[in-house]
Amino acid sequence: MSCSMPRLILFSLLMTGLCLTPCPLYAQRDSKALDTYKHLTLFADILERTRADYVDEVTDEKLIENAISGMLVSLDPHSGFMNKKSFEDMQTQTRGEFGGLGIEITMDNNIVKVISPIDDTPAAKAGIQPGDLITHIGGKPVTEITLNEAVEKMRGAPGTKISLTLRRGGLSGRPFDLTLIRAVIQVQSVRWESKGNVAYIRIRTFNEQTQPGLDKALKEIEKKHGDDLAGFVIDLRNNPGGLLDQAISVTSTFIEAGKEIVSTRSRHKDENQSYLSRGGDRTGGRPIVVLINSGSASASEIVAGALQDYRRAVILGTKSFGKGSVQTIIPVAGAGAMRLTTARYYTPSGRSIQVMGIEPDIEVQPAKVEEIDIQGLREGDLRGALANEKAGQDKDTADSSSKKPKDKEDAPYDYQLERALDLIRGIHLYGQQTEKATKP
Repeated sequence: MSCSMPRLILFSLLMTGLCLTPCPLYAQRDSKALDTYKHLTLFADILERTRADYVDEVTDEKLIENAISGMLVSLDPHSGFMNKKSFEDMQTQTRGEFGGLGIEITMDNNIVKVISPIDDTPAAKAGIQPGDLITHIGGKPVTEITLNEAVEKMRGAPGTKISLTLRRGGLSGRPFDLTLIRAVIQVQSVRWESKGNVAYIRIRTFNEQTQPGLDKALKEIEKKHGDDLAGFVIDLRNNPGGLLDQAISVTSTFIEAGKEIVSTRSRHKDENQSYLSRGGDRTGGRPIVVLINSGSASASEIVAGALQDYRRAVILGTKSFGKGSVQTIIPVAGAGAMRLTTARYYTPSGRSIQVMGIEPDIEVQPAKVEEIDIQGLREGDLRGALANEKAGQDKDTADSSSKKPKDKEDAPYDYQLERALDLIRGIHLYGQQTEKATKP
């Protein structure tokens, strides 16, 4: 009994010491809380001094909104704060109709950068291109405004004018001015047309109308071409992206059910997600070529990346934009919403889209192709050359096929699209020849 007493007293003293000595973990938390409190006190002091002494009267609402916006914008180009009006405009845009110029933009070093213009909108008709820098809106420099404010300035009532100053080829490019007339932007997300025996499908953006539009296009294609269809060209050039669920749905249309389309990885591992294909390939396994360029971003890159990883399509064109981050829209009661970057996108093989983008399988730069008439000798020019007994029958056909219709002479030549069509037809022809060769 006497031997155990000192140990008991020592144990009691140790316990007392543990209770009286601050735990390093709690001390660290208290220190962080104290730092946060100091910073909030600093913010309150600056807010009060600005409100009281700024040269012009300014409301608390504006000061606080700008402070919140500045905090979010400083994190990355895609985080930001949306007031009530901006939030409503964003919701309208995802439904596929809004008023403005029809241009997708981002902020790059305090300069507004064009991701892509939307087809058949004032921006596209004015010749604005992906990569153009917008330095002034309405004569005022964009360095003084946020990305959301730039978007708000470019939107407005249809029929009203707005002036933009742009530079092409970086800040060293020569500035030029454009005056555009705002219009009601009705985004027809999907359109298609026949290119001989190839179905050309143009997906302009990923909004709520995209998958319904694709479903309609596939039905019409099947009705028109049936078994004679050689394949598909899916055009995602200058497609700035949009809704994630629509990108997943579109990709599911071309690959087997149950395969991973994209995964998201966030700061917290328990929030990582994987999105699987649903439905299954509805193209009958026909060959697909996907067109991309530097204006293909976000949801476009998810589709292209998944089809590339599964070898389901040949990706042709130029490197995509490289926006591989996930933005979560978090409504703020009575004040709009915040757009916060919460994760990164990864293709099925684990490639990060962020900054790296999607590299095409076949790089094809846009080019202007002109016919050069080279006068040279051919067999028919030789003296005494044998005649072709069907020459008279085929003459009219040959002549007509070699001439361009007059109404298309001035149409722009889409070199990338023509290469995609050639590739599809080549794959289709090779498949037919191989099938014939294997038959007894």
